[in-house]
Amino acid sequence: MDKLGFIRVAAASPEVRPGDLAFNREQTLRLAAEAAEKGAHITVFPELGLTGYTCADLFGQQLLLGETEREMERLVFESDKAHGSTLIVGAPLRHGGALWNCAFIIRDGHLEGIVPKSYLPNYSEFYEKRWFAAGAGADFTAEFRGKKFRVAPGQIFEAYGVNFGVEICEDLWVPVPPSCGMAMRGADVIFNLSATDELIGKHRYLRGLIEGQSARCRCGYVYASAGSWESSTDLEFRGNAIIAEDGRILREAARDGFGPMLAIADIDVTALRHDRMHCGTFHDNARATGLGSAADIKPEPAWSQYEPDQNTPLLYRDVDAYPFLDSNPERLSERCREISDIQARGLATRLHAIGCGKCVIGISGGLDSTLALLVTHRAYRMLGLDVKGIIAVTMPGFGTTERTHTNADRLMELLGVTRREINISAAVTQHFHDIGHDGRTLDVTYENSQARERTQILMDIANMEGGIVVGTGDLSELALGWCTYNGDQMSMYGVNASVPKTLVRYLVEGYAHDTDDRDLRDVLLDISATPISPELLPASSAGDIGQKTEDLVGPYELHDFFIYRMLRFGDSPERIVAMAEKGFAGKYDAKQIVKWLHTFYRRFFSQQFKRSCMPDGVKVGSVSLSPRGDWRMPSDVTSRIWIESLKKTARQMGIEL
Repeated sequence: MDKLGFIRVAAASPEVRPGDLAFNREQTLRLAAEAAEKGAHITVFPELGLTGYTCADLFGQQLLLGETEREMERLVFESDKAHGSTLIVGAPLRHGGALWNCAFIIRDGHLEGIVPKSYLPNYSEFYEKRWFAAGAGADFTAEFRGKKFRVAPGQIFEAYGVNFGVEICEDLWVPVPPSCGMAMRGADVIFNLSATDELIGKHRYLRGLIEGQSARCRCGYVYASAGSWESSTDLEFRGNAIIAEDGRILREAARDGFGPMLAIADIDVTALRHDRMHCGTFHDNARATGLGSAADIKPEPAWSQYEPDQNTPLLYRDVDAYPFLDSNPERLSERCREISDIQARGLATRLHAIGCGKCVIGISGGLDSTLALLVTHRAYRMLGLDVKGIIAVTMPGFGTTERTHTNADRLMELLGVTRREINISAAVTQHFHDIGHDGRTLDVTYENSQARERTQILMDIANMEGGIVVGTGDLSELALGWCTYNGDQMSMYGVNASVPKTLVRYLVEGYAHDTDDRDLRDVLLDISATPISPELLPASSAGDIGQKTEDLVGPYELHDFFIYRMLRFGDSPERIVAMAEKGFAGKYDAKQIVKWLHTFYRRFFSQQFKRSCMPDGVKVGSVSLSPRGDWRMPSDVTSRIWIESLKKTARQMGIEL
């Protein structure tokens, strides 16, 4: 692994000539050298790649088997051409009066292990039992160049600080693949040597199988299959070079040519280990099934003993700068409906449970209150309630602009809800007089007094109407503490509690594109385009918003990225900075990322007290800050080690905080 916890792996499918072992050896080493030059730590090749998978009854020929042994010796001896990369090569092995379909693990001119194929397909176009013995349950010792090696499925090997296991083709297709047990015993990455033929729909099924197994085992999965130059007597082979991690494909080589295929990716071992540690049922299942008892678990290698990889980090990995969004625009409406339905059903369930038909919402003309109103409107339609039971209140104050006020009023009108307007200026001015504030000093009291006045109004209206206050605050604001304690921080049900700001904008735009009402679409799109602001400070002389949140706390798209990496994977500052640089390349430089990450840590740790008493609100994604379900932290915890780690990272990059 490199110092950030990534291992670079390769899936290779070289040109092959069935029965021409010298040629196949040369092509294997050539592709191995190419992978090594690109920094691959481990490279896997196809099943029976040294001989060719389609040799059929030639596997019974002593000449072929003898030549296999000689060429394997040459390949092992010449493996130093791969510059230290570990190679996993497929070839037959003679032993004990039987022939075994095996994977040979090779590094630096030495053989390190042999793994037999556990399950042999003997149906339809496959008849491997005609030549090979099944490896399931096998466990014996074979000799290679004077050294004895254990030959058994399920072995776990180690390279560059990573534990890995090997299975062969059909092993993945059985109900309980060997990789399940290997993952439970500590294998971070599984390599599969395969010879998958082409059939209608099979490739899509195969991709789903690989994605599913990598998710189930919380591992990296690297799959290399026989290529186009295998015999086409009865079957066509296309070559598959696929690399997956925890349920998603990282890299896949193009399948439309006839030449060698090579896929390279950086697998995030640190994230995989975090997920296994976080998911207790992974280890419970290992013990319950007996596939991974505590005594069998291979410890994580002390990878710090290895020289850190000097290659550019994440060269062969895409980093999604917007992890809460769906990057496919064609799925925008579907994604938005799914999230909004979760939000709306959560609120509908609460209203039904307490027998309540009235909701009170403060509408500012901003993103958060707009989404909360849209969700509440959807919940009422689900329950068959009259939307007039939604009491939407706009409360203009010292910083309210004409744009946001007009949008708020127009939105309420178009949705057909009950509209109320209460100007808070006089009440807040009186409050300033009561507490001895001059009303001219634009301090935190000036701002928070307005936020608390608005919350008081909403709570009191809810009491009068026998309803509940629906909160509008989002996940990003909660993470940063960008909310007024006992002000907009409080409600009776928070529909946006687990929705980050970037997703709020995405959802509002989704509603806009999903409606047939052109006027509503225009209002929603203008709200989305309005600068984010609490509007607690006076507007500019031109009447524009005078307080822009992102100028003060930083870009929400960066903060949402920080939230995801820290809460979802427990990433260190060094990892977050490196991944943000990759994801936001060309938009934010390292200095900007470090600056706003420092702001994030400072605010995140100091504002926990606001989250410890946050109201109920339904979870919509993998990240939430609910103190009851997802995030528990002392309110007086120190951020010292995170800040110091960030400063150290910054110094290494030549950045002063």
